[in-house]
Amino acid sequence: MKTTIIIGHPYPKSFNYAILEKVKNKTNATIINLVEDNFNPAMLSDDLAGFSRGQYADPLVEKYQDILKMTEKLIIITPIWWYGLPALYKEFLDKVMLKGFAYKEEKGRLIGELTNIKETLIITTSEAPKWYIKYFAGNPMRVLSKRVFKDIGLKKVRWIHQGNITKTTQDKRIKFLDYVETKLV
Repeated sequence: MKTTIIIGHPYPKSFNYAILEKVKNKTNATIINLVEDNFNPAMLSDDLAGFSRGQYADPLVEKYQDILKMTEKLIIITPIWWYGLPALYKEFLDKVMLKGFAYKEEKGRLIGELTNIKETLIITTSEAPKWYIKYFAGNPMRVLSKRVFKDIGLKKVRWIHQGNITKTTQDKRIKFLDYVETKLV
């Protein structure tokens, strides 16, 4: 199964990178590192000009779309900032998941085209615990997985989370990394 990992945390010594190393060591994944690729999250006028027709100006979009066309398992490693995805990830969705690639429109509704991706695992970290994000902060991962990902054809979406990241002990971090490993199969 071809696995692709998306990461975009700006600090390479973050716990997100420890998660990346664990996942990398257990899979033979292709890595999309938005920071290392210098992905520009800004939707500029050239990008927007062709957006409604599924066209793009950023050459990285074609690279990412080619990778995603071959992906069967998608793993997204991201922090949660202000109860949602950081801008870099949000704009990845806006710029890459275009009409004609990720979805088509039929009778006013979206039909997902990325049906080759059979499984998606979202691994998040934040200062807030999962229960707070889920029940008091609008549950952004539910919106992402049940609406956005559904609209682009992704199925079997799972979410795992390490909260209280700034106060978590090394022992708890190791246990979380071991837990992540169990979710890779």
